[in-house]
Amino acid sequence: MVSLGVSVGLVSCSVGPVQQTPPTPDAAGVDICAQVMTALPERVLDAERRSSEPADLSAAWGSPAITLRCGVAKPPGMGPGSECLEVNGVGWYAEPGEGGLLFTTLGRKINIEVGVPNRYAPEATALTDLSAAVANDPVVTPCQ
Repeated sequence: MVSLGVSVGLVSCSVGPVQQTPPTPDAAGVDICAQVMTALPERVLDAERRSSEPADLSAAWGSPAITLRCGVAKPPGMGPGSECLEVNGVGWYAEPGEGGLLFTTLGRKINIEVGVPNRYAPEATALTDLSAAVANDPVVTPCQ
């Protein structure tokens, strides 16, 4: 009985949804996130989209998973003087993440976070596949 539970647990971890920390956008952010989530591609860097929880505010592709969370808090290190990496008209703040890079939109109404594992290096190339969807989050301040 115990071994069956362990087997089921291992299988569900490898094929189940990617569990992400739920972001907490305000009401306006929820509406923007709905537009962004609807526009997300089925593939990022040739990795297929997979299920993610919470489904309404996060997405994932491939294994290890490229992750996206919509409506996150501003990262502690991000400020007015932060370097802005522009990819297809979308500004991003980059910082080291667990096993890769973490990118957060800059100059948008809400913050969208994308985690890209080192396996997909150069990690910023994943942002090209996500730019059109992220552009549904209106620009407040362009990348400088």
